[in-house]
Amino acid sequence: MTATTGSTGFAHDVYDAVIVGGGHNGLVAAAYLARAGRSVLVLERLGHPGGAAVSTRPFVGLDARLSRYSYLVSLLPAKIVRDLGLRFAVRRRTVSSYTPVERAGRPGGLLVGGGETRTRESFARLTGSGQEYERWRAFYGTTAEVARKVFPTLTEPLPTRTELRTRIGDDEAWRMLFEEPLGRAVERHFEDDLVRGVVLTDGLIGTFADAHDPSLAQNRCFLYHVIGGGTGDWDVPVGGMGALTDALADAARTAGAEIVTGHEALRVHPDGSAPAEVTFRTEAGEGSVAARTVLVNASPRALAELLGEDPGAGPAPEGAQLKVNMLLSRLPRLRDTAVDPREAFGGTFHIAEGYEQLRRAHAEAAAGELPSVPPSEIYCHSLTDPSILGPDLVEQGYQTLTLFGLHTPARLFEKDNRQTREVLLTATLAQLDAHLAEPITDCLAFDADGRPCIEAKTPIDLERELRLPGGHIFHRDLSWPYADVDAGAGASGRWGVETAHPNVLLCGAGAARGGGVSGIPGHNAAMAALGR
Repeated sequence: MTATTGSTGFAHDVYDAVIVGGGHNGLVAAAYLARAGRSVLVLERLGHPGGAAVSTRPFVGLDARLSRYSYLVSLLPAKIVRDLGLRFAVRRRTVSSYTPVERAGRPGGLLVGGGETRTRESFARLTGSGQEYERWRAFYGTTAEVARKVFPTLTEPLPTRTELRTRIGDDEAWRMLFEEPLGRAVERHFEDDLVRGVVLTDGLIGTFADAHDPSLAQNRCFLYHVIGGGTGDWDVPVGGMGALTDALADAARTAGAEIVTGHEALRVHPDGSAPAEVTFRTEAGEGSVAARTVLVNASPRALAELLGEDPGAGPAPEGAQLKVNMLLSRLPRLRDTAVDPREAFGGTFHIAEGYEQLRRAHAEAAAGELPSVPPSEIYCHSLTDPSILGPDLVEQGYQTLTLFGLHTPARLFEKDNRQTREVLLTATLAQLDAHLAEPITDCLAFDADGRPCIEAKTPIDLERELRLPGGHIFHRDLSWPYADVDAGAGASGRWGVETAHPNVLLCGAGAARGGGVSGIPGHNAAMAALGR
């Protein structure tokens, strides 16, 4: 049920909280605030809530519910699921990753998962000894300890840098993750180029950076990819990503929040100590609503625009990924016959992500050219969660395939988005085909109109469809999970969501400790609004 009232038809003249944007973070905030007895109104521009965390049937006539934009879950705290009583679950993948490679003219690969024995044996076959696997275990043993200590702080008041370092308590781990470029640690711990590349990829998801980038953007991305849930596991949402936002919307409405769609926020007037005013637009025209607190579930740049303020100095956010959704009539066969395709595609299937390949792809993109060997990683969600496919498709052996390409910044698509998208898609699929015993296009299903079931989204597409600034999936480069300055940063109420206006909070991915499908900025903004 979705309300479609105008500005005079809302339940309250002044709300305790108006939330701009009904993405998953806005819905988390709405549910917490409504459960605390506050009057809450969510204004969503699109015709449905969920933002980038939605499931859709993109292929005509086929019952395949794909997580169209966001697709895996790691950072969503179990605390939020419990607190809000969500009917939502994730499912663990049995294989972490498979990375195909050809060496000495023979196809092979690195399988991580399926039990310690199989992983150890796969490392030995690839590298010729057990040393690299022992280094792998030691490295990820360190990140696991950091995850166990850091993840719980993400739903607590923002610690200072000193407080977080003390909590971690391991100087070597701190230096490796927080102070020196990630490439140094990767090169210090590992010798094999393929192993180095597999490790580095977690620092490059949605992040355009080199392993030795002095900004440490790659470190921040890597950190959030290895601390999720206190374990670093990346899980498949049962029922697709839309199952999460549907559950959140239900929880918010059940608690008393109002969610209205087709309401585009235009301006936010903080008005000092008086209730703030939010001006919005619908098909019927403009309206306004008053709120004691406004929570903005949008990018920091969008927040500045709503407030009529300068977004500040520095480069604009820029996304750097290619997202491809596919529906297959069957999984393709692999050149590496030692691995079952159901295992290989059941985890993260790395393509052209050796360490040197990643360095070269970044250098080419930084020079204004598409990577000659585009790196990507692939996931088959339906292997872990068949419920996203209709019974007929499951019986016939259909599978979904999601591809996420790296090192393709928005600037490369600005001149001709459509043509560049097609060129990049063709090159990316060619890299996948190099490791298959049959072309991936031979395995594509066809929709009811006879078209192949494949769609690709560039950063430009994501900006147009979801208003992600520059197509940046995190709204801007990820932040460290601590305050920028120590003085007073750990005091009560400092949640990393505050703005220069006491009654305006940022609850989107661009808040401190934002990014990914986590709900953490929504939780933290709700806690700030409640004064907890």
